[in-house]
Amino acid sequence: MYDWANSVYSLVITSTIFPVYFNSVTKSEDKGDLVSFFGIEIINTVLYSYSISFSFLVIALLSPLLSGIADSGGKKLSFMKFFAYLGSLACLGLFFFDGDNLEWGIICAVTASIGYAGSIVFYNAFLPEISKEEEFDFLSAKGFALGYIGSVILLVLNLLMIEKPDWFGLTDGGQGARWSFLIVGFWWAGFSQIPFKYLPNNPYNKKVDREILLVGYKEIRTVFYKVKSSTVMNRFLAAFLFYSMGVQTVMYLAATFGDKELGLPGDQLIITILIIQLVAIGGSYLFALISKIYGNKSSLVIMVFIWVLICAGAYFVETAYQFFALAVVVGMVMGGIQSLSRSTYSKLIPQDTTDHASYFSFFDVTEKIAIVLGTFSYGFIEQLTGSMRNSSLALGLFFFVGLGFLILLKIPPKDLEKPALV
Repeated sequence: MYDWANSVYSLVITSTIFPVYFNSVTKSEDKGDLVSFFGIEIINTVLYSYSISFSFLVIALLSPLLSGIADSGGKKLSFMKFFAYLGSLACLGLFFFDGDNLEWGIICAVTASIGYAGSIVFYNAFLPEISKEEEFDFLSAKGFALGYIGSVILLVLNLLMIEKPDWFGLTDGGQGARWSFLIVGFWWAGFSQIPFKYLPNNPYNKKVDREILLVGYKEIRTVFYKVKSSTVMNRFLAAFLFYSMGVQTVMYLAATFGDKELGLPGDQLIITILIIQLVAIGGSYLFALISKIYGNKSSLVIMVFIWVLICAGAYFVETAYQFFALAVVVGMVMGGIQSLSRSTYSKLIPQDTTDHASYFSFFDVTEKIAIVLGTFSYGFIEQLTGSMRNSSLALGLFFFVGLGFLILLKIPPKDLEKPALV
């Protein structure tokens, strides 16, 4: 149910309505796409890419420490609540962003991103605590599927508010977009109360002491050496780093690509993302089934190879119909690769440990660094070459390197059944 609660942020704010709204309200007749951010002139889409990079860099730096503290003091649920409320409040703040107050909009967007990413660190760490190993793949897939369903429901409502503002007593689509941000904040905080009520609070009865900060550092250091000594875990995280650079960047910047490179209207872009979400529901279960039959590695290799082809296709896409077709393929592998990556890593964590947040901090930090590098590279290449198509080719290279690490990965079935740090 936390996927249901927070996925509306991921879909409405980061993937669809906010990027389109941001591009629209930051364009001007005299300067075009150029904006002034604290006195610095920069292209609006490049600024947006960099703001995403910065927010995830903050979390990448903070989450290992926070995870160590959470594990040593049994405070995972408390930290999860803090970041969820931080993110939802920032979404409420976006209601007041109208384009003239650019700095306010970026600050709220960055804060919401930090809240989302920070809460995920602790949310993921609950998976080994609330389920058995044989349930990991399908439970992970179910979470993502619920997230897609909930976010699609809200996005349809938001799309109606933008396309038919008079139905809701609004003056125009811009006002409808701002009300969408407000609703996302309330949805996120409201539905979070369900997992907050039922998730176990400190199931291992760990006590908080005065030296919890120092203990947190020690916890992280201990887990770091364990991860470092594991060849399987090292190679998986390397593969995950590179293919996540592509996956996450596509998720965050697909709408921006369609807007700037293809000139698609906002409603078509939102419908495209809707297609991706709906197809992703089936994709999550499809690749969970493939992993059950052929193993996690084979399923991941297939998906990453498809992603390489997607990036190559994005370079040549010219029409709306080609973009829609590409969106269907993206949806098929987007949900599957996220859910299966999480469940595969869960299987690699030693069964006798209680330091799940610390182990998952390495997984989450890897993903956050991937977002930082991916979105920064995407924006930098666009700034350098003037085209997002060149940025898409770079993403293809990231996927290709990730595919190489996956192929080198040796995970016999018995290792997935009884994970060991060897």
